[in-house]
Amino acid sequence: MRSYELMVIHRYDMAEPDVRKSVAEIEKAITDRDGIVKDTDFWGKRRFAYEINHMNEGFYSVVTFDGDVELQETLSRSLSLLDSVVRHKIVLAPKISTKPKRERAAKPEASVEPTNVSQ
Repeated sequence: MRSYELMVIHRYDMAEPDVRKSVAEIEKAITDRDGIVKDTDFWGKRRFAYEINHMNEGFYSVVTFDGDVELQETLSRSLSLLDSVVRHKIVLAPKISTKPKRERAAKPEASVEPTNVSQ
């Protein structure tokens, strides 16, 4: 299984409870297909950097989940068909190492000895 991050932008004219319900349905779709939802972060209504489909704002949410490639492809295809979703993007989540960083050994300084240069 791989870890993914899904960012979804819902239409601005939806009510916030409806958007949260839609995000819950996305989470259910992930778990129904043997995925594991790790975290959901609801950002709320934000302005776009540029106009998308004659809209200037939308509701942002980020879902972090584990799943296989087929789940990611199915989810992407399903989200692209929803009228309530303006945009979505699924990316591989960055791997976070739980091991402490190794301390680097102090490198001995190179000693430079003056050489006699005769002319």
